[in-house]
Amino acid sequence: MKFDFPPVTGALIVSCVVIFLLQHYGGYNDSLIAHFALWPFGHEQARMASGRIITVGFEPWQLITFAFLHGGWLHIGFNMWALFLFGPPIERLFGASKYLLYYTVCTVLAALAQLLVVKFFTGGFYPTIGASGGIFGLLLAFGMLYPNVRLMLLFPPIPVPAWLFVIGYGALELVLGVTGTEAGVAHFAHLGGMFGGLLLIQYWRGRLPLKPQQRLLR
Repeated sequence: MKFDFPPVTGALIVSCVVIFLLQHYGGYNDSLIAHFALWPFGHEQARMASGRIITVGFEPWQLITFAFLHGGWLHIGFNMWALFLFGPPIERLFGASKYLLYYTVCTVLAALAQLLVVKFFTGGFYPTIGASGGIFGLLLAFGMLYPNVRLMLLFPPIPVPAWLFVIGYGALELVLGVTGTEAGVAHFAHLGGMFGGLLLIQYWRGRLPLKPQQRLLR
């Protein structure tokens, strides 16, 4: 039987896993975090995991590269499982090139949201890593385009329609972000990824003032 897994989702998963292994078992964690994690605007000295103190700060490529770095097995495991579940149906619907564009837009909007929140609200000088921004964009797309598909909650273990799951998850992220719950989790980056996905889907549907050349989504 032929295994037909969408190529972009597969490449994203493989890339994240390979980079994770280089981070944590290849001895490159300090260099990867210093140059490719998402750092706040400006440059400062920071202590790396190894104890080295080096100058780090924001660089434009970090708007994308931060999404390929992860902090531990639970972090990458959860993100790659979600990418495995929600990436394929969206990639098959969009096609590879538009799917990659969509994922990239969600990732960049997640990064920008995180940068603005850190600059104007929370302060601090610390790196942000993880694919969650792009994945929350995929979750948003799934809820909008397959609203009646049933998703199983973990706690409690009951099925709910995708549209309700997405709204509930988004509301939870907003509450956690505003209240500062779960310190160390970039809740507003997650919301930024969802917002980027919403904008692009509505643009492709022709529902924004700027119209596409042709409508691409129902």
